[in-house]
Amino acid sequence: MTEDKEPIVRNFNFVCVMALLVGSKIQFSDESKFAVDVSKTGLTQIPKDLPPKTRVLDMSHNYISELQFPDISFLSDLEVLILSHNKIQQLDFSVLRFNQGLEYLDLSHNQLWKMSCYPVVSLKHLDLSFNDFDTLPICREFGNSMQLDFLGLSATKLQQLDLLPIAHLHLSYILLDLEDYNVKGNEIESLQILNTKKLHLVFHPNRLFSVQVNISVNTLEYLELTNVKLNDENCHVLMNFLSELTRGPSLLNLTLNHVETTWKCLVTIFRFLWPKPVEYLNIYNLTIIENIRKEYLTYCNTALKALKIEHITNRVFIFSQNALYTVFSEMNILMLTISDTPFIHMLCPGKPSTFKFLNFTQNVFTDSVFENCSTLDRLETLILQKNGLKDLFKVGLMTKGMPSLEILDVSQNSLEFNRYERNCTWVESIVVLNLSSNILTDSVFRCLPPRVTVLDLHNNRIKNIPKQITKLEALQELNVAFNYLTDLPGCGAFSSLSALTIDHNSISYPSTDFFSSCQKIRSIKAGNNPFQCSCEIREFIKSISQISSEMVKGWPESYKCAYPESYKGTPLQDFHISQLSCNTMLLIVTIGVTVLVLVVTVTFLCICLDLPWYLRMICQWTQTRYRARNTPLEELQRNIQFHAFISYSEHDSAWVKNELVPCLEKEDIRICLHERNFVPGKSIIENIINCIEKSYKSIFVLSPNFVQSEWCHYELYFAHHKLFHEGSDNLILILLEPISQNSIPSKYHKLKALMTKRTYLEWPTEKSKRGLFWANIRAAFNMKLALVN
Repeated sequence: MTEDKEPIVRNFNFVCVMALLVGSKIQFSDESKFAVDVSKTGLTQIPKDLPPKTRVLDMSHNYISELQFPDISFLSDLEVLILSHNKIQQLDFSVLRFNQGLEYLDLSHNQLWKMSCYPVVSLKHLDLSFNDFDTLPICREFGNSMQLDFLGLSATKLQQLDLLPIAHLHLSYILLDLEDYNVKGNEIESLQILNTKKLHLVFHPNRLFSVQVNISVNTLEYLELTNVKLNDENCHVLMNFLSELTRGPSLLNLTLNHVETTWKCLVTIFRFLWPKPVEYLNIYNLTIIENIRKEYLTYCNTALKALKIEHITNRVFIFSQNALYTVFSEMNILMLTISDTPFIHMLCPGKPSTFKFLNFTQNVFTDSVFENCSTLDRLETLILQKNGLKDLFKVGLMTKGMPSLEILDVSQNSLEFNRYERNCTWVESIVVLNLSSNILTDSVFRCLPPRVTVLDLHNNRIKNIPKQITKLEALQELNVAFNYLTDLPGCGAFSSLSALTIDHNSISYPSTDFFSSCQKIRSIKAGNNPFQCSCEIREFIKSISQISSEMVKGWPESYKCAYPESYKGTPLQDFHISQLSCNTMLLIVTIGVTVLVLVVTVTFLCICLDLPWYLRMICQWTQTRYRARNTPLEELQRNIQFHAFISYSEHDSAWVKNELVPCLEKEDIRICLHERNFVPGKSIIENIINCIEKSYKSIFVLSPNFVQSEWCHYELYFAHHKLFHEGSDNLILILLEPISQNSIPSKYHKLKALMTKRTYLEWPTEKSKRGLFWANIRAAFNMKLALVN
């Protein structure tokens, strides 16, 4: 057998094993890796530096010619060994005596012709197919492998008792490679396979089918034949071969792979199988040769439920369409699948049909298929994917004669709906409709079955879901992904909607009305849209964040900002913007309230605290201090001309001039009075500031008259300001007459504060107490100053 033959085996066990091979090539030095893949690396022998803890070892598609004991004896944990597609010619199973945990051994597609036996009781999968054995390589020791589930074998000749050593085993799958089986004239050999559920026979791909072996199998449920080449002359050979295998009542599935036959022989196969117990017939890669003529086929009662034919190649170019299509359209079975074929049409059954399931995927059917057909009254599922359908209106008309139709799949066609002047006609029984991957626009919502519950419209050209559409009150699942929608739809027309898929559209500002109108929604998938991260999306983020993560599919990884550029790629859950920035009315109200509070505050200060007066005083004081800072220090020292500046009301001038001034000047205390020391030409305020600046202390004669004098208050303000500015105790308060706190205006709060916090001298009415008063006054001037004359 040549090494370049490829297996035509769909072996699910092999798929499971390959799933264990993590990644591609695995570094040997890392013993934590239990799977090693060195397939297709040009190896001529097994590497010596394999990790001892290796469990899965794939060395397929290399040039290894032998397997010796030292090669794998140290791999005590080995469970899977794949050596297919190499050049191994001889095998001694004793090399595996230290691999007690080996469960999967694949030696297919080698050049094995000789084998020495040794018990390997742990094996579950043993594949010796596509090798050069003359007889079936069955060892007596295989009978001890009670866990064996899959067995692949090859031989050029068969004998009835070849499989006797394993007759007691209950295998699930036996693969027999009969590609090089030698046909000996008309001699019919026999092979008894006692127990297996599935039998797969592979014949030579380029020879006419000529195997004449009586194979009997107990409990056979699934039969698969690969490489069946027939013509009108040897068609009976296949029938004879199948006679024994299809006799038992347990065979339910028959699969034919890579079949080349005439149309007459194919119909003969149908005629042969119709009365058999087979329920499911699958034909893959069917090639029809020679000619197609009308063949009569009587459809008697049959156990066959489903016929599936995938990928038909028709080498007959001129033939009667009726001769071909009638055979399939008149079948009295439940399910028919004819996919990936050049069929351009299918006939309507001539009488009420038993079809419940029809699948015509990837043909070239047009809108006229099943036109005016009323015999498919039991049909429940119709699949017309990948055909040439163009008019959705005609598709609706087609269903009119299918009163039991529930599932319709017309995806991946070129369907449009442009008949605005007419309403569509659909059978009301449709509940699942797949219109995906067409060229439908917004108008499709005017042409939908009224009771549809699952609607797939993904990958079309829909820009908007019109509000004025026929109500689809039964619709529960809607898929409009990969369209051009700019917003989430409301549920005005979809009152029962529970699942919405609307990802990969053009939604920038999703409306939050969706969540309020769609009360029954249980699943939404709206990611991968170009979201504009601005104020408009805040409410959507808030709404979707409050929903269960199981309800929002793809959240948060599929929900990201696309605009503006500064936020691009930012997950929506991480996008935050203040409510004040987004709510114009709130911003206006906030600004208005702030301005109002400011106005009220300023008004209060102006009315109650005489703020304008204080502002004028501060201005005057600032100007005076500015001039003082620009005056040299020597000049400032020369400016101290008086011991005290006296501030009083004109109503109290008699006491000041007759009592206070004479007493102080008698002690050589120089006094500054406004009537004799103010400089003519200067403003009153400037004179007050200058006099206070030129005086060491300021004496204030307090009385009810003082309180009523605004100029006295000015003098008190500037003197008090100097106290804080220079940090000196330069104020002397003399209470000439009692003053009630209530009589002091509120704007004179400094006077109130001074009278509360500072000690003042009270002028006694009794003459006996006046001596102490004058002593306190003189004590305040106990420091001698170098005054400027």
